[in-house]
Amino acid sequence: MNLLESIQMAGRTLLSNKLRSALTMLGIVIGNASVITMIGIGEGGQKYVAQQLESLGPNILFVIPGNRETQRISRDLPKTLILEDAQAIATQVPTIAAVTAELNSRQVVTYRNKNTDVNIIGTTPSFLTVRDFEIDKGRFFTDVDMKRSNQVVVLGAKLAERFFGNSNPVGQQLRIKNTSFQVIGALEAKGSALGVDYDDAALIPIITTANRIVGRTSPYGLEVSYIVASAKNAESVDAAQFQITNLLRLRHKLTGEDDFTINSQKDALQTVGQITGALTIMLAAIAGISLFVGGIGIMNIMLVSVTERTQEIGLRKAIGATQQDILLQFMIEAVIVSAIGGLVGTGVGVGGILLVAALTPLEAALSPVAITMAVAISGAIGLFFGVVPARRAAQLDPIVALRSA
Repeated sequence: MNLLESIQMAGRTLLSNKLRSALTMLGIVIGNASVITMIGIGEGGQKYVAQQLESLGPNILFVIPGNRETQRISRDLPKTLILEDAQAIATQVPTIAAVTAELNSRQVVTYRNKNTDVNIIGTTPSFLTVRDFEIDKGRFFTDVDMKRSNQVVVLGAKLAERFFGNSNPVGQQLRIKNTSFQVIGALEAKGSALGVDYDDAALIPIITTANRIVGRTSPYGLEVSYIVASAKNAESVDAAQFQITNLLRLRHKLTGEDDFTINSQKDALQTVGQITGALTIMLAAIAGISLFVGGIGIMNIMLVSVTERTQEIGLRKAIGATQQDILLQFMIEAVIVSAIGGLVGTGVGVGGILLVAALTPLEAALSPVAITMAVAISGAIGLFFGVVPARRAAQLDPIVALRSA
């Protein structure tokens, strides 16, 4: 019997037992769909986090108070960074294009009869350049506003809409911590980045924040929550990190460990890539267990099929079918079941990824490599788990088989 005849016979056998064949395929369908969906979710998560990091601004470096050990053991960061540090970085580090500093506080903002708890961000005029934001209405505050400690505020897109709807907020008055502020502008919507939603924040000059909102809490100068610097280009990031480290060590007169930490986008992307990559592998491994279970289901059903088809096997052997013919037919049946299950599972998995992308912020990440591997592995599982039933069928004695019928 040639290969084509074996395939045709295997197909007729599977069609004659549609329910059994469908239930046998179900384990492979679920396994394939799970693997493809989990890998797609993992890769979508990687892309989402990478976009979040890139949205922070181009070639960004974050300078944070305290070293890594201090940050690990202490809930409150030390007050080791001041505005003068940011100004020194801007003037003395040649690889830096722009620098801003931020001093953050949560405060109740009031407009007429509306009150809401808002993230107040004290910052500098270079914020727009460093953090890659655009003004939608009005203007941003200037160096003059900074020096005079003017009580002016720029609203994030969500906050402006919440207070003023579709009306122009410029010129309106808000109260922050019982102090009146004039709205001079509103930012274009950009979305949140790593849990910080600037669209739902109010930005005021950093000196005004220190004088009117939080007070001056550092004995060395105007304390800042962190400093953000933008390198001139991607190639300058490492040099900028090195130069900022040396400058701050000199300014802080350090001889031991740093009292600050510098994080770059590249470092964050590498860390996130390692974490999400490991999570993706773990999810795929867990989903792969269902493929293994599906293979055991194929072997179980095929063994039952061998028992039920004893008469057919004995009759075929009696009229000249060889062990290889019987072995080949049962192997083909197992491969067909697993391959069709793999293709159906692929469709379900792709649909699952698209559904997740539609319902969550994650992108639809369809990996051709993952899809190809899942289908190939499902076929290989059918081949592997079909060996035992096929060998059992091929080794049946035709006389014994005919008698048992």
